Amino acid sequence: MRSFSFASVLILLAACSTSEIMTEPKAKQVSHAMEMHGDIRQDPYYWLNNREDAEVIDYLHAENSFREAGMAQLKPLEDALFEEMTGRLDPDDASVPVEVDGYWYQTRFEKGAEYPRYYRRKGSMDTAESCILDVNILAEGQAYCQVSGIHMTKDHQRMAYGVDFVSRRLYTLRFVDLATQTTWDFEVPGTSGGFAWADDGETFFYATKDPVTLRVDKIWRHILGSQDAPTLVYQEKDERFSCGVYRSKSKQFIHIATGATDVDELWYVDAKSPLEVFQVMRPREMGVEYSASHFGDKWFIRSNIEGRKNYALFTAPLYEPLNWSVLIEHREEVLLEGVELFKDFMVSEERAKGLVSLWIRPWDGAPPHVIAQPEETYTLYMGSNPTEDTDWLRFGYTSLVTPSTTYSYNMRTQERVVLKTQKVIGGYDTTRFVTKRYWATAPDGTKVPISWVGPKEALNQPVPTLLYGYGSYGITLDPSFSVARLSLLERGMAYAIAHIRGGEYLGRDWYEQGRMEHKMNTFTDFIACADFLKSEHKASALYAMGGSAGGLLMGAVLNLRPALWSGVIAAVPFVDVVTTMMDESIPLTTGEYSEWGNPNEAEAYFRMKSYSPYDNVASVAYPPLLITTGLHDSQVQYWEPAKWIARLRELRTNQAPLYLYCNMETGHGGASGRYQAYRETAMEYAFFLGLKDAVILE
Repeated sequence: MRSFSFASVLILLAACSTSEIMTEPKAKQVSHAMEMHGDIRQDPYYWLNNREDAEVIDYLHAENSFREAGMAQLKPLEDALFEEMTGRLDPDDASVPVEVDGYWYQTRFEKGAEYPRYYRRKGSMDTAESCILDVNILAEGQAYCQVSGIHMTKDHQRMAYGVDFVSRRLYTLRFVDLATQTTWDFEVPGTSGGFAWADDGETFFYATKDPVTLRVDKIWRHILGSQDAPTLVYQEKDERFSCGVYRSKSKQFIHIATGATDVDELWYVDAKSPLEVFQVMRPREMGVEYSASHFGDKWFIRSNIEGRKNYALFTAPLYEPLNWSVLIEHREEVLLEGVELFKDFMVSEERAKGLVSLWIRPWDGAPPHVIAQPEETYTLYMGSNPTEDTDWLRFGYTSLVTPSTTYSYNMRTQERVVLKTQKVIGGYDTTRFVTKRYWATAPDGTKVPISWVGPKEALNQPVPTLLYGYGSYGITLDPSFSVARLSLLERGMAYAIAHIRGGEYLGRDWYEQGRMEHKMNTFTDFIACADFLKSEHKASALYAMGGSAGGLLMGAVLNLRPALWSGVIAAVPFVDVVTTMMDESIPLTTGEYSEWGNPNEAEAYFRMKSYSPYDNVASVAYPPLLITTGLHDSQVQYWEPAKWIARLRELRTNQAPLYLYCNMETGHGGASGRYQAYRETAMEYAFFLGLKDAVILE
């Protein structure tokens, strides 16, 4: 491990005012007023929302140049971090092979390659392999390349995949005859990536997005190679809903799933009869969520129906899908996250007190048993299990100190076999670090869990700590291992995840208490976690980071407690909540009314305005801040962070570093290449480490 000390050059950098390095970009102000419910909001930076305007592009380039100059003294550290992070990656990393219908599939990265190659073998892993897709070839000459996934016909002789070269999550479908390794001169542009083959290997279904809002709203049927127009089989007209299409694990049915935040609807058609009309399993009812899997002669349905907020599992006869019978009843303290169905066993994935357990449930009535885990905070998940007729369950395990490990578990004998452990090139000493789970107390008395990792010495003395958070959409951030994060830990920092309300770490109620009229809990929970880390002497300095809706979190806590943070990174941040939610032409807006509220309703409008980061920038001293975005971002438009930084510069009372990085070639997820994705991570960590090692003068 190479060691670098940049304290002296960083202190020299800190002693220079920002203006001596390069003048801060100053966005012009153009009068623009927006009125709703008698309230007038002035937005002088609204003009930045036109990505076709050369002046906008020039401004973004100016911001990039300013950040590059301001962090120039950190560039050696950034490069060193990049070399460390990518140097820890196994250059020949490969997935554990998966057997499907007598074919063994594997994805591999090979030395020096930015993108994966997909391989398969017929019969066994002892037979000759063939490369069925090389994403490196697709990516040649492209600034961005992302494959949505591969889809095989029932006989595994044809393959479909979607590819996106822009980072707008719009995929062009391509088709390959695997026997001859030839690609059809036939493509389907503008899809969501959702796809399903019918049994005949000719008919397929795919999903498309509204060209303006990018909401997935249509499902089509087409025949491979046909010059006829595709057939629209489903259109979701409710603007709150998005839909998708997929094939069941049993391969017997094609499903169309549509839904919004708290409502679902599922349709199905027999894969043998793709020209038939799709049938609805259960008509939508607001507040009722459900999903279903086909197995044997039954449907297995996970639903929150009749107040079962943490979900129960039901069965229904195949041809009487409304005749539900309870199989696993709802439990107040256990969130039923999903099930996997096998010939002799059912496996349920259950979350209690934030931790996931896998329960093996034999069909013969024998008592269930649980797969035990050793650590106090971890991530546990079911892996790829495409075959029903097996006694072996594949699952994955990781924690903040444990590299990702794939297991095969015999559900009958309880034998556990390690199939793969994530390799850390150069070695990794787990004994140097320790992971803990702590509980902070929110202002309303609620206990909020924190997953924490740090050097062992950090248990006895405070160290600089990076606190990460998200807290929206019911998405749970479970603690997992990261080769990139080692670069912080090895330099004496600790890392923590605040499991705040708005996610589902402690069940469905945990989500409900962090959305709509309860959204402020998300922000005060995060601050409570930060205060706990400070007061319990586990943090000598606090840094914060979050992305997308987690970027909203960063903006809100910056406004609420600006002096608490020694530095913040807001990645692709959703910070202009009211303006975005007022504009129904912006991608994803109407589908998120049930997450944030409908601004056409006065109560929701003023509630969102009360925490919207852009609307609440104040004349206060803000800490050092790095904001990232992508010009082609379809989830959070680039102009939100661009406007936010302009307003921060206008109103703040200090001169702490304030940078915007706009990737001019990508969108919400950043760079697509395996190694290049670490470039931005290295830049972000250099920002934090630079703050840790130097005094930034204002």
